[in-house]
Amino acid sequence: MAIRPLPGRRSLLKGSLAASAGLALPAFTRSGRPTAEWGVQTGDVTRDSALVWVRSDRPARMIVETSATESFRDVRRMRGPLIGPGTDFTGTTRLRGLPPGEQIHYRVLLADPDDPRRTSAPVAGAFRTVPDRRRDGVRFVWSGDLAGQGWGINPEFGGYRIFDAMARLDPDFFLFSGDTVYADGPIAASAELPDGSLWRNITTEEKSKVAESLAEFRGAFRYNLLDEHLRRFNARVPSIVQWDDHEVRNNWYPGQRIADTDTRYTEKSVDVLAARARRAFGEYFPMSTPRPGAREGRVHRVVRQGPLLDIFVLDMRTYRNANSPGDQTVDPQGILGREQLDWLKRELARSRAVWKVIAADMPIGLVVPDTTEGRPHVEAVAQGDPGAPLGRELQIAELLRFIKHRRITGTVWLTADVHHTSAQHYQPARAAFGDFEPFWEFVSGPLNAGAFPATELDATFGPERVWVKAPTTANVSPADGHQFFGEVEIDGGSGELTVRLREMDGTVLFRKTLQPGLVGQ
Repeated sequence: MAIRPLPGRRSLLKGSLAASAGLALPAFTRSGRPTAEWGVQTGDVTRDSALVWVRSDRPARMIVETSATESFRDVRRMRGPLIGPGTDFTGTTRLRGLPPGEQIHYRVLLADPDDPRRTSAPVAGAFRTVPDRRRDGVRFVWSGDLAGQGWGINPEFGGYRIFDAMARLDPDFFLFSGDTVYADGPIAASAELPDGSLWRNITTEEKSKVAESLAEFRGAFRYNLLDEHLRRFNARVPSIVQWDDHEVRNNWYPGQRIADTDTRYTEKSVDVLAARARRAFGEYFPMSTPRPGAREGRVHRVVRQGPLLDIFVLDMRTYRNANSPGDQTVDPQGILGREQLDWLKRELARSRAVWKVIAADMPIGLVVPDTTEGRPHVEAVAQGDPGAPLGRELQIAELLRFIKHRRITGTVWLTADVHHTSAQHYQPARAAFGDFEPFWEFVSGPLNAGAFPATELDATFGPERVWVKAPTTANVSPADGHQFFGEVEIDGGSGELTVRLREMDGTVLFRKTLQPGLVGQ
């Protein structure tokens, strides 16, 4: 599928950058009108709907206007919520009744609640709705791990310029695979690089320490939006977002207590921190799940992208058991929890999409250790024992067996988390557990964080690392490269799915094409 030019889309967004970057017209500033300096976002776009996000600098009424043209003739106006301090001045408006498979231009205005005639400068964006027709094809990008290990927004480096490389591919959406912020990672003004030079960060008060209060978690999410590349990307590429550990704290799990020796934290209950983080997460991303205080507020969901693709967004944090050596012979809770596992099996069996992408925020066969509590525990699924499934592997074995016996076609696993990029092929002939069909797992990231060496593989499910690019030392800065994203393209004619693993500038490092209609390959 060739990259599809959208006439007028780029000129529209270029013209909106002043508002998106917070450069509101002086007249608006002097007159005390609301401003939307954090840009706009869209999320979880469907064939006929989308969520639009904005943040105001004060209480305001959110108004969204849409049009089929960049000139905004024949405008349709939606009156959104009154946004205020209860959501940190963020708000979303759901657009309904949109035409499928079409480009939608939109702009957001913020109106003074006391005088609706006093509105902000409009902040504009554009997106495509999900097509009904298979022939239109699908293209998306994915990655994770933003502003980790103290590597924040460095204007001398060019900021988060990887987002410009992703935008040049004109993707239908961006799958943000977790570690969307590093709430546990303070950003200092500078860090020394191996050659003795300095990496200089933009800093904020909230990012000067680990996040504990709701205000500090909100500040962690707000920090990334200081980057103009990310704001520009958000205005033109919808997102599908999931979380992992660093939205809260490194390697966290429910019920965990922070050791008294960790003096960075005065709040020792991880459950309290996670609740605050989940609230801020829901405020700063446009997600089609209930917000905190509603019935569920869950992260896991299916986002359907037409006849070619369903995205199964997993939550491998909220329902997991405690990190441990991972040697249990019985482990019904595992990393997903029984309810989420049953949901995933049910939705996979129900899906009629050609391809079923399982968006996992952690890898399956890569050993990710957890030593934060001073003991060699398992942070992800694999625990390094090459034999029969143990611990959390038991739950994955159950899922893989289900996919095989229900003859579910077109499953592909995408993940991030480990700060390198690789492609693993899982084959029962190589595995200690063989009751599954072959499948691929593709890893990408980080976006702007420290890069790390490739992790050990666990042979339980027979993985072979077909390709990998990773540094040989830990916490390599973005200045030394090793920042990655992945691209998935599904051809509307043949139905073939092609994965490309790319570097920060967009260079293709690895390519694999998969055939449709197969249970395993």
